[in-house]
Amino acid sequence: MAKATFEVPELTQYTEVPSVTPGAMAHSAPFKSKEDFQTPLGFPGELVDDWQTKAIDKMGELLGKYRSLRVYMDACVKCGACTDKCHYFLGTGDPKNMPVARQDLMRKVYRRYFTLSGKLFPKLVGAEDFTEEVLDDWYSYFHQCSQCRRCSVFCPYGIDTAEISMAAREIMDSIGVGQKYCNEIIGKVYKIGNNLGLPGPALVDTLEGLEEDVYDDTGVKVRYPIDEEGAEILLVTPSADFFAEPHVDGLIGYGKVFHEAGVSWTLSSYASEAANFGMFIGSYDNMRRVAQRIREAAIKLKVKRIVFGECGHAWRVAYSFLNTLAGPWDFLDPRYPVPQHICEFTYELIQQGKLNLDKSENDDKVLTYHDSCNVARASRMGSTPGGQFEIPRAIIRATCNNFYDMDEDTIRDRTFCCGGGGGLLTDDLMELRVKGAKPRLDALNNVIQEKGVTHMAAICAICKSQFTKVLPYYGLEMDQIVSVHQLVSNAIVLTPGPDDDEDEDDDEPDLDDPNEEEETDEAA
Repeated sequence: MAKATFEVPELTQYTEVPSVTPGAMAHSAPFKSKEDFQTPLGFPGELVDDWQTKAIDKMGELLGKYRSLRVYMDACVKCGACTDKCHYFLGTGDPKNMPVARQDLMRKVYRRYFTLSGKLFPKLVGAEDFTEEVLDDWYSYFHQCSQCRRCSVFCPYGIDTAEISMAAREIMDSIGVGQKYCNEIIGKVYKIGNNLGLPGPALVDTLEGLEEDVYDDTGVKVRYPIDEEGAEILLVTPSADFFAEPHVDGLIGYGKVFHEAGVSWTLSSYASEAANFGMFIGSYDNMRRVAQRIREAAIKLKVKRIVFGECGHAWRVAYSFLNTLAGPWDFLDPRYPVPQHICEFTYELIQQGKLNLDKSENDDKVLTYHDSCNVARASRMGSTPGGQFEIPRAIIRATCNNFYDMDEDTIRDRTFCCGGGGGLLTDDLMELRVKGAKPRLDALNNVIQEKGVTHMAAICAICKSQFTKVLPYYGLEMDQIVSVHQLVSNAIVLTPGPDDDEDEDDDEPDLDDPNEEEETDEAA
């Protein structure tokens, strides 16, 4: 069990509503962004002079730009339907982690400056001035929302706390109070091309290593190409897929699926990141700048279609916003959806009988499936409603003999968040992440105890990273979280190519060929 500097709750089989503990997480706040991380995103480097006035002006701008935000500020009737739906409240007991209370942090400022009653009778309507104390509360508690939108499923008015949190973060960024983790990551994308700051040569080296590993394991040469002009498919995947387990096992699975489909594909060193943290900070401008890199890469590489790898919020941005952020996509093949998820691609091949899958290769596992929030509540897959729930499960069932769902109230559109989404996957918020994961891990514990489940599959890079970190705090093993395409990789029976029986030495570069020597130097 991982050591903690805070009290870790005990797992149960069913999550109970905790006793209310005011201020339980008031101490929790992420590191603030420095000027080096603020400026590249177009934000002030430190708290600006006259910040209250500028923050109120920014709020007014957002209220005019997004009509939904004003509706959310006005519509709440304090019915209480959302109070026990947030995983962070269930894990911490802090009443300000009730969605309605977190909304009210902004709502009371909105009422003070944008409603007649709040201007005339502030105490009567719960309106408050935007003071430093209120700003501190904003920074703490709007970074205790993973923007999972579970509360909105239960709200009779559909109030979306995620949009309120995004707006609050954008307002804070605009006055120079940004979060280090998200803003530093976005800057890495602009400078290098991905969240982790992995340069092109490192990606090439990783992919060459994967090709060798797959060949050693299977005897079949599966390619993992990058920057290949004229390929049919551009794969855009989270940068975690390039190096960390279980992510990289999913990337191996993508390559095997493309190999069996007989399609040409490529990654891009320029757009080597599916994630878009611009969404987490509520900045449409930064969302657009990140998304435009995918468009530019697709045009440069002359691909016909774009497929996204396993990443929850990346799929939300792609599915919901890509056409408006970076369209039109009229240069792509109109026969295919823009964008397409790797699960849709694999599922279609399974339906067509084009993949030979040996389920027994996963018989060492009893699986359950975690519906990632942004996939479950902010997107779809396939051509029918609910495809985002059924397609991943269909792939798991096609590759595994042993699968059980968790309790119905904790999956599909009611799924619990992993506890690390929304830009909170940083070690300075570890207590929040561990406690916020409890509702999901309670449901996992239930199927472990009653069904003998050994592993949980997911299709989100943040979820996989979060669970590998927090599972040991609860006495579970970090490798109990797996990628869906890791299961595909295990089960798929590869078709040997014409070169698979040749000696590996045939693949060595011909040093007498100046062109091949030059390519080898560039890869190194």
